[in-house]
Amino acid sequence: MSLSSALSTAQSIFTNSGTQSAVVSKNIANAQNPDYVRRSAPVITGGNGAIIDDIVRSSNSPLLRQTIESTGIASGQRTLLDGLTEIKNLMGGNDNEFSPAKLIAAFRNDMETFASKANDTGIGIAVISSAQDLASTLNTTADKLQQIRKDADDQIKQNVNDLNALLSKFEQVNNQVKNATASGADPNDALDEREGLVKKISEIVGVTSYTRGDNDMVLYTSDGVTLFETVPRKVTFQPTAAFDASTTGNGVYIDGVPLKAGDAANTTAKGSLQAYMQLRDKVAPTFQKQLDEIARGLITAFAETGPASSPQTPRTGLFTYKDASGVQQTAVPSQTGTDTNADGKPDPGSLLVPGLASRIFVNPVVVPPAGTPDKLRDGGINGAAYVVNTGGSSYGELLDKYNENLESPMVFDSLTEIADAPDLVSLASDSMGWLEQLRSTATSADEVKTALLTRTLEAYSSTTGVSLDEELSLLLDIEQSYKAGAKLMSTVDDMMKALLEIAS
Repeated sequence: MSLSSALSTAQSIFTNSGTQSAVVSKNIANAQNPDYVRRSAPVITGGNGAIIDDIVRSSNSPLLRQTIESTGIASGQRTLLDGLTEIKNLMGGNDNEFSPAKLIAAFRNDMETFASKANDTGIGIAVISSAQDLASTLNTTADKLQQIRKDADDQIKQNVNDLNALLSKFEQVNNQVKNATASGADPNDALDEREGLVKKISEIVGVTSYTRGDNDMVLYTSDGVTLFETVPRKVTFQPTAAFDASTTGNGVYIDGVPLKAGDAANTTAKGSLQAYMQLRDKVAPTFQKQLDEIARGLITAFAETGPASSPQTPRTGLFTYKDASGVQQTAVPSQTGTDTNADGKPDPGSLLVPGLASRIFVNPVVVPPAGTPDKLRDGGINGAAYVVNTGGSSYGELLDKYNENLESPMVFDSLTEIADAPDLVSLASDSMGWLEQLRSTATSADEVKTALLTRTLEAYSSTTGVSLDEELSLLLDIEQSYKAGAKLMSTVDDMMKALLEIAS
C-alpha cells in the first residue's frame, strides 16, 4: 500500500466514523421518541474504498399500516366505552340505585304498605315522596343524557377542528418530504414528522394511505373518501346549540361526503369522531326513548278512569306531564299507536312522546300541604266524577289496582330496542340490562383492541425503534474503527518522518 493510499484509507475511516457517530448519537437522543424511526449509516465498497452512500431510515410498511389501523379502532372503541360509562354513572353506583327499575321497586313497596294501611296518612305522604323521587330522577337523567349528547357534539366540533389543523400541517410536512426527495437531500426528519401526523389523524378518523412518486403521500378515510391529495380536503361540521329528545345532530362531511357514525357495542367506529357520532345519534337517543317509554308507562298505569259503574274518559292521575310549552296535560299518551303495515304492531316511533321523561311530574293535587294523598287512594284527582272510594279511608283496592297496573300487559315502541318487554316493570329492568350489556360488550372489545394496538406498537417498535443496547454496541465498533484509523495515521506519520530524515 502506498502512502497516498494509506492516507486516503485513514481519511475514509475518519469520515465514515464521524458520520456513523452522528447517526448513532441521534438515535440515542431520540430513544424515547415514539415517532422517531431508527437511522443507520451502512458502509459500502466504492471506487475510492469504503464509503457511506446514504443514511438509511428503517421501515416496515405492513406494520406501519397495521399500527395506523389499530390506533383508529382502539381510539373509537375507547371513546364509545367512555361514553357508555358516563351514561352508566347516571344510574348511580354499582348497585344502580338511581335506575328507574330500582326506584319503581321502592315505590311499589311503599304502595303495598299504603294499600295495607290505607288510613295512615303518613304512609300516604311517603308514597307521594317516593313518586316524586321517581319522577325527578327521570327528569334529571333525561336532562343529563341530553347534556351528554351536547358534550359529544362539542367533541365532534373539536375533533373536526383538530383534524383540519392536522391536515394543514400534513400538507407542509408532505411538501418538505417531496422537495427533499426530489433534490436528493435528507428527508428522514420530515418522514418521521409525517408519520407521527398520520398516527394522530388516525386517532380521530380511520386512515389508509398510498405513497407515490417523490415520496408523496395520499390519505383516504377507511370508507375510501379522500382526506388529502396534494392539498387537504375540507372537513366541515355545524355544531348544535342545545339538545332535547327531538333534536337531531348535524353530520360531519369530508370533501362533501357524510361520515358514517359507528355501530354496535363492538363498534365499527375507526377513530373518535365516528364514536362520538354514535354516542350522540344512536346510543343516547335510544336510552332516551327507553326513559320516555318508562314515563309513558307510569302515566298510563296511574291514569284515572273513575268508578267501574260509570267510567270516565281516562285522564292523568298520580303522574302527569307538561307539553313542550310547559302547560300541564290531562290526556293520557297513546297506548296503541298507528299501524300502516297491517302487521298488528304499532309503527316505530308512533307510541313515543319525545322528551316525556324530562316533563313527567307528580300531580300537585296529591302533594301536601296543598294537596292530599287521599285522592290517590280514593280517586278524584280529576274531580268528583273520578272518585272511586266513597266509603272512607279504609279502602286499598284502588291502590292495589294501580300497583297491579305496573305489571299489566303494555305495548312499547320498537325504537326502544327492548319493545318485547311485556309490562312496565320488565321494561325498566330490561332498560338497565340493555345498557349493561352494551357496556360489557364494549369493555371486552376495548380490551381486545387495546391489546392489539399494544402488540402492534411493540412489533413496530422492535423493527423500527431504537435499542440503546444495540446503539451502544455500535459505538464500541465505531470506536475500534476510529482507533484503527488513528493507528494507520500514526504509522504513515512515522514513515513520512523516516523518509524526510533519509532525504535530509
